Amino acid sequence: MTGDAGMERPGEEIHIDKTDARAGSAPNVMRYVLLVSLALAIVALSAIWITGSVQAPESTGGDADTAAAVRDGEASPQDQPGAQAPDAPQSPPSR
Repeated sequence: MTGDAGMERPGEEIHIDKTDARAGSAPNVMRYVLLVSLALAIVALSAIWITGSVQAPESTGGDADTAAAVRDGEASPQDQPGAQAPDAPQSPPSR
């Protein structure tokens, strides 16, 4: 077996050394590409999140919007947080 320094052939299987399979080089460039890509993705998503929160109106969602909708007649009083339907049974307070 000349020329097959790192190869073994037991039966029909071919086993190659890691160095021979990589053609003798193992550069660390891929590690840096992945780290830079991860950093850029984090920066981009953070920028999108921060600009979205800065440009959002002061009171959106939650109790303020529900109370305004009830006041304007766009929702029923039962839609307000903490409201109970008149026929809903009252549960005893927990201890």
